[in-house]
Amino acid sequence: MDYSSIPCSDWNESQVSSWLQSIGLKPEHIQKLEKEEVTGPVLLTIKKKYLHEIGFRGGQIQLLLSKRDELLPKSKNKSCHDEAGRKDAKPSSDDVTESSDNVTELEQTCSPSDDSATHAKPASRFRKFDDNDEQFRYKRNTILPPETGINKNLIIPCHEYKSLENACKLETRILKVKFANEVIRFACACMNMRANGTIHFGVMDKTKTSYKHGEIIGIEIENKEDFEDALDYIENSFLAQQQSDARKCIRSPKFIPVIDENNQTGKWIVEVDVVPAVNVVRGKLYSAHIPKLRNEKGSDVEYEQKAYYHRVGANTPRVTEDELVSFIQALKDLDQTREQEENYQNLTQVHFKEDLGRKLSVLLTRGKKYMDNTLRYIIVSNRFDQENLLNIRFLAHMNVFCVFDFDPDSKSSGFCHNYQEHHAVNLHFLQDYCHKENMTLTDFVKKLQLFDRRSWIFCNGRSDYIGGEDPCDETTWIKNKKKLLKRAISVICNEILPKGSFVVLFILISEVEQPIVDTFLEFYSEMSGNEDIVIISESRENYKKWSSLAQASRLSEAELEQNSIVGMPMSHIDATIQSIQLTNLQATRRLPVSNKGVCFLKPVDEDHMLSLEVVSIDQCDETNVDLMEQEPINKIEQYFYQGGKIDWKNLWLADKNRCGEVIKRDAYSDINNMLEEIVLSNTSKRCIENINIYHHPGSGGSTVARQILWNWRSKVRCAVVKQSCETQHQPATVCEHAVMLRNYQEVDKNACLPVLLLLEDCNTEYQDGLRRELSNAVAALKISSSTMCFIVLCCKRSLDPEKMCKALPLRTVAVTHKLSHEEKKLFSNKVENLKPKYNPEFILTFVLMSKEFQPSYIKDFVENLLKEIDHSCPQTQLIKFVSLLNSHIQNSFLSISHCEAFLYLGIQLEGVRHHMFENYLSEQAKFFFIQLKSSETNISSVRIIHPLVAKEILKQLSSHQPQSAIAMDLLQNKVLFDHRYGKDEFQKFVRDLFIKRTKKSKGDSNDSWFSPLIEHVWNTETEEKAIDLLKVAYERFEEDAFVAQQLARLFNENRRFEEAQTWAERAKSRLPQHTYILDTVGQVYKKWFYHKHDAILEKDPIKPEDITDIIDMALKGINAFRSSENCPQSQTVCLNNSYFGEVDIGCRLLELLAHVDVFAIKSKLMDYLLTDHIPEEVQRPWQKFHSYLKGMNNRIRNALECICEDLARFQNHSSEEEEELDEGEPDEVNHPKKWLQRKCAVFAKFFSDNIEKDEAVNTDTDSPLIRQMNIFQLGGGNVTTILYLLSDNKKQRAGEKLEKIISLFPADLKDLDKTELINFIFCQIALSCASPGSGKLLSIQELQDLSKQFCGGRSALPATAYFLLSLLFWPEDLTGKEHSTTRSDIFIKAVNSLQRYYEMKPTASRKGRILTHFLLGKARGLNKIVHKTTIEKFIKGTLNERRLKWQGGEVWTNPNVVQLLKRVDGYTENGNLFIRISDSNIRVIPLFSASLPNSNENVTFYLGFSFHGVVAFDIKVSQ
Repeated sequence: MDYSSIPCSDWNESQVSSWLQSIGLKPEHIQKLEKEEVTGPVLLTIKKKYLHEIGFRGGQIQLLLSKRDELLPKSKNKSCHDEAGRKDAKPSSDDVTESSDNVTELEQTCSPSDDSATHAKPASRFRKFDDNDEQFRYKRNTILPPETGINKNLIIPCHEYKSLENACKLETRILKVKFANEVIRFACACMNMRANGTIHFGVMDKTKTSYKHGEIIGIEIENKEDFEDALDYIENSFLAQQQSDARKCIRSPKFIPVIDENNQTGKWIVEVDVVPAVNVVRGKLYSAHIPKLRNEKGSDVEYEQKAYYHRVGANTPRVTEDELVSFIQALKDLDQTREQEENYQNLTQVHFKEDLGRKLSVLLTRGKKYMDNTLRYIIVSNRFDQENLLNIRFLAHMNVFCVFDFDPDSKSSGFCHNYQEHHAVNLHFLQDYCHKENMTLTDFVKKLQLFDRRSWIFCNGRSDYIGGEDPCDETTWIKNKKKLLKRAISVICNEILPKGSFVVLFILISEVEQPIVDTFLEFYSEMSGNEDIVIISESRENYKKWSSLAQASRLSEAELEQNSIVGMPMSHIDATIQSIQLTNLQATRRLPVSNKGVCFLKPVDEDHMLSLEVVSIDQCDETNVDLMEQEPINKIEQYFYQGGKIDWKNLWLADKNRCGEVIKRDAYSDINNMLEEIVLSNTSKRCIENINIYHHPGSGGSTVARQILWNWRSKVRCAVVKQSCETQHQPATVCEHAVMLRNYQEVDKNACLPVLLLLEDCNTEYQDGLRRELSNAVAALKISSSTMCFIVLCCKRSLDPEKMCKALPLRTVAVTHKLSHEEKKLFSNKVENLKPKYNPEFILTFVLMSKEFQPSYIKDFVENLLKEIDHSCPQTQLIKFVSLLNSHIQNSFLSISHCEAFLYLGIQLEGVRHHMFENYLSEQAKFFFIQLKSSETNISSVRIIHPLVAKEILKQLSSHQPQSAIAMDLLQNKVLFDHRYGKDEFQKFVRDLFIKRTKKSKGDSNDSWFSPLIEHVWNTETEEKAIDLLKVAYERFEEDAFVAQQLARLFNENRRFEEAQTWAERAKSRLPQHTYILDTVGQVYKKWFYHKHDAILEKDPIKPEDITDIIDMALKGINAFRSSENCPQSQTVCLNNSYFGEVDIGCRLLELLAHVDVFAIKSKLMDYLLTDHIPEEVQRPWQKFHSYLKGMNNRIRNALECICEDLARFQNHSSEEEEELDEGEPDEVNHPKKWLQRKCAVFAKFFSDNIEKDEAVNTDTDSPLIRQMNIFQLGGGNVTTILYLLSDNKKQRAGEKLEKIISLFPADLKDLDKTELINFIFCQIALSCASPGSGKLLSIQELQDLSKQFCGGRSALPATAYFLLSLLFWPEDLTGKEHSTTRSDIFIKAVNSLQRYYEMKPTASRKGRILTHFLLGKARGLNKIVHKTTIEKFIKGTLNERRLKWQGGEVWTNPNVVQLLKRVDGYTENGNLFIRISDSNIRVIPLFSASLPNSNENVTFYLGFSFHGVVAFDIKVSQ
């Protein structure tokens, strides 16, 4: 567009250059300014000093600045004041603005001082002069700029308005005369002035009406020909020799529709352009006889006396006789000026063409010289033709976030179909983006996989989709789908992608329709303008329609054209964008293969492995290094040395010698040696190996891990498992993609190269889950268990890495802040090399590392920076907030979007976001902060350069503002909490400040009872401040039940039991069915009861009425624990602590009752508890409690049985959530079997003799209860405590204990109830494992006979009975030939019953934790039952190493194990494993790596016995 038709503030570089040519500036200076990217806004602010700096001399400076000053708003403001004070008067020509054709500029300069309140109505713009734009529309009641006189540049048209509001209602003849009267007068003046002009009809020209001056009102037109015919008066109005000139200069009327708010037309604006070309008007003076009506009735037309007309300001008066001579004399100068302007215009039209290539580059990259992945792109498109589908290759290399596609055939034959050849996409509809209220944004993003794959949104249905999404017409779309579009765009712009991080690209190929324009308007609204919106339209006609529809919503043409690429062929656009893309056209990446060659990995195939970041042999080689300048290379390097995670590009540039080499720490060599041993030496006995890196934060552990992947990428296949906040992929998904990567383009699936997977900062449960899934996959593929398939390199932060190494020393490396002698030299030299290149403060993390993070160095550094800090400024407050988060919450950050909102930078940052944010930070903040960017989402955030620095900042600021005050300010900051973008992550981090506890299992220094922040405030400040913080957090997080739970626990710890009870009940009211909340209620009562219990025991004697309220307290606690036990969620947790709490209170309550004076004699207490007898002394005081107290014995036993059953069924591994919410005591959590044995003894002693003192117990005379309690006391009361005895490393001692327990059973076993008999037989089996030669042992035949009584009757049996039967009746000959079918039937029934029993109980969260007690040995009789501890003694190593050997199948290659255990024959069918006994099929559960082959095969395996049925280990296909 010609620079003269748009405001200076909107000029681009080319338009500035054109203006500079027009003022006569030297060409070399014009080139300099264009190279310096001087646009209109820059021109308006340019200074003399700057021009000197770039080589301008005095004269050229004076010319440029004086001409520039004429463009400044100063004079315009003056004219605006004149305009504001004008009523009917027209301004003089001196006051006319220089660019009257531009509404935007006038609106900006005039509106503020317009007292007539014109600014209350939106502004409009003129139609382009002398242009037949059929798509152009005016909007009713908008305001055109004021009428204007002759411009200094005669080519710029003057404007005159006529409302014609009354005349248009008159008869045709009258209308024609009035129209001709105004046109001929105006045209004659323009021809005499040699100036272009437009007269507008239907625009208000008065101010004494309800309309504003210049307001578009429109006129109704019945017949357009009336206006065209009116120009026939030209022949009667001009002299004969001038009539032809008039016809040439006066253009035909143009009829522009006027639309209302609903885009409906009904009225018109009629405009006549006058173009007095110099070759027509040169040397001539024009006069006219203006037609007019003789009278009001309009019956006759007469002509005014001949007169000469000219323009004075915005008026068209006659040239008076006094003025005529001078006017004629001036015509020669006017002709000369007109000729010069026309010549210049023709010259610029020939020689000046907008640099569309550069404009396209600037728009898409925000002025950068190349396009990289720092910006995301949203594509909006309509239907592509087949030719243009060949010209969109550039899109395959753009960082596309999503596509809004209006072509219903796109998937089958259009854009989507074409794009899917390059990348995988997720297909969505608009309704998929209707963000559900009950779903967090994180879950929503995860559900739609928005950062995993490109999202393709079909905005008008899909023709190939059979689900009912049919395309619809425009009207139906606006009615049904427009609101869905609005919601989708709002979610993306306000909640998912931060402003400034993306560009919206409209590609208009086919005819434009209203819905795609509505899409533009929605983005325009949500993005607060079109700065980051780019429109590409190959067809000018298409663009005109687009522009017209968009302008109907009050957008100026200049604003649209500023961001539009029009008329550039798509083939040119394709080539231009590809030339600036940092990634070249390499369509595939290379992977190593087992035959020492390489294969190509297609991008579309890589997209299907969305949970992995694959590291190829030619990683980063697609980068066009020639496009990269040194500054971005330095930024990549500086980011790393400042504390950011190392980028693959960093290592790639180092290999290319484009940046410095990255130091390899000693740990690199250790891991490299391990890998060589595993991969190259082929010494591994497992198909899956683990290597663990535990590292201090900021010590380079993550760098070591990535250096390993980088240098092994040509030897094995390497990938990083994506584990961001947004994309936490399930182990099964990661496994599926890892297998896909391993098998990709390989011929022999048994000879593939191993896959090296980097897993960062994941919990142990996730790591175990992934290993289990990988093991199952290996077995399913029938790969030998000794073939190396996967190496999981697990990199975790830890505060004590060296301690974590002890768990698995052969496969674990520690990376600490401590440097070896060699490392010290390397780091010292590197710091010296970096100092000339970077300010030491900006590579601080590396400098700190070179100093081994010495506390004194960190202290001095922080102290120096904080010396002059302004505690009141918002930047300092921001430092405090981020320090607080980083000190206590691992991997926490604050999004830059939140920072901007906090610093109130939102409006100013558009377009220069990053630099403005940095510039607005204080010096301290620049040093303390490092800006991060998520590799998955490209979301920018900040954190303190190192957690130790964050802690030191808080420490040094504590005298001015303690942590409690900082946390309180953070909680009460409405701006941060209300900010929509990144809301879920921010609120999670802040919530974790008050809830998340430290755990040694996660590498923390201790197991905390509360969150580190609360413990710090509690211990170093005051208890009340900690309580106040939690109360505010409770309100801030909408009465969060878990915050209320923390308050209850805090009050409980401080023995403020009434308040603890209030908050526990409040938490319960929010989550009435949450097992851990209910458990907390119980814990409050438990501690309250303990407190009262301990206090009353100091009294002597204790009367029954003294403890009434204490008993009541105990029973409330037991009832609360019972509620926790009975809620549905309790069935899915690893160990329900509520059973432990119930037992604890029960035992302590028994102890209290024993101290009451009435029960000084033990037998009296037993009479009360076990019979109907109620002593008179307790009759009334305890009347509410008798029924419960008398059933307490059975209730405690039942709770113990529940704990026993859980421990018998599952291995004791808690999930991360369970560890977080658990309130159990250390023994309950870490040594539950030991706790169970101890509590059984405590409970039993209240109802038994003292076994320790009285060795000779008469089992025949004791009552059954005392006998049972005596057995209970020694550990023989349930299967878990009996088998726990076998964990004693001294088998002789275990045998002696079991013999003693067996001796307590009566000689006649027939009197035993079923539970006692089960315990007796388990004692026998345990004794045979501990002491096979014991004289107390019965034969297997005798035990089978005893247990047969379980087989009769219809009453339900406990699971222990079925487990016992499965052990004793395993048929030694599976064909059933040696033994009767009765024994086989018993075994089959027992196993089937076990499986049914546990299928009815939810175990989903504990999959893989099934506990195997015994395995089948080769021996016969009882000796065939081999306890797991017997196998454990053959396995050497630490606990973790032994676990890995079980999980990896290494156990089954141990010669001692092979010799001891028996392999069983079975078969697989439809994915299940069976053994055949007699004529029945028994289903077997496969464990560890013993997953089933996919096909139906004969197999062998080791058999185990569990409470879930029989299980299989080490499944192998029979040869």
